[in-house]
Amino acid sequence: MTFNPTRRAMMRNTVLGGLGAAVLASGVAPAQAQNKVLLRLSAPATPTDQRAVGLMEIFGPAIKDFATFEPHWNAELFKQGTENEAIARGNLEMSIASAQEFATIIPAWSMFTAGYLLRDAEHQKKVFASDVGQAMSKMVEDKLGIKLLSVMYLGRRQVNLRTEKEIKTPADMAGIKLRMPGGEAWQFLGKALGASPLPMAFTEVYTALQTGAIDGQDNPLPTNKDSKFFEVTKQIVLTSHLVDWNFLTLGKKAWDKFTPEQQKIVQKAADDACEQARKAQLKLEADLEAFFKEKGLKVYTPDVDAFRKQVQTEYLASKFAKDWPAGFVDKINAIK
Repeated sequence: MTFNPTRRAMMRNTVLGGLGAAVLASGVAPAQAQNKVLLRLSAPATPTDQRAVGLMEIFGPAIKDFATFEPHWNAELFKQGTENEAIARGNLEMSIASAQEFATIIPAWSMFTAGYLLRDAEHQKKVFASDVGQAMSKMVEDKLGIKLLSVMYLGRRQVNLRTEKEIKTPADMAGIKLRMPGGEAWQFLGKALGASPLPMAFTEVYTALQTGAIDGQDNPLPTNKDSKFFEVTKQIVLTSHLVDWNFLTLGKKAWDKFTPEQQKIVQKAADDACEQARKAQLKLEADLEAFFKEKGLKVYTPDVDAFRKQVQTEYLASKFAKDWPAGFVDKINAIK
């Protein structure tokens, strides 16, 4: 066969054209695919948790043109409590972090772990947006290289027990083995409630309740339902001892890869996702007392004033209060 350079060039252009068409048909140009920022999130939450739902339904789709959101639930990528370190090392981009975790590194953050400090979900959101909240967020960014994108309402934490003893005051909690997350701030809260706290990973709680390794645990009502703790417990004591919050975090290294316009999109997506989750969580809380009663659990309100008085007294006399920035508690109380 006679070599025909013109024919060869035509064949080459046809092949390349076909490849280009295939790429365009897929909706992803090579440069776009290569330049997308990968945002891996690791959290102990379940995929059906309202925080997870909000992120998957709103956050991921909103940033898909320039970033790939890759969530990992049930602490399958990093163990609970190690996510912040992983982000600081550059091994992870995002997490759902707690004030208690930050308090282990930045003592001033123990202020945000104190029982009965925040009044409700709206107060919580206003505190985060205030000068106090932004000053506390800057501490995390400066020390760990972690940006706090938005606040997530986890709910009012209630005491959930496998025992039948009625709880009216902190004195009734004596001797109760109450699971609390790891970390000194969490353990202190358990003691302030009058219990004997035990540190334990969230993923181990169901089995521990089932076997009697612990007498109870504390979580918001939606978490109790989502993790099916009602299957292995007998009562819920509505102490409402902590208006619990989490923070959607993003490593500063990943944040700085975005253009200013992309950063605005990421921020709005985070706020919108957290707001959807907040509203859904509040509705669940309102509906779930009846659900748990239908499941055979006793649900009741103890002497909350007695709990509040003891918990606040314990905190104000503790070493934690010495690390709280002067005047910040008064500023938080003044936010309406």
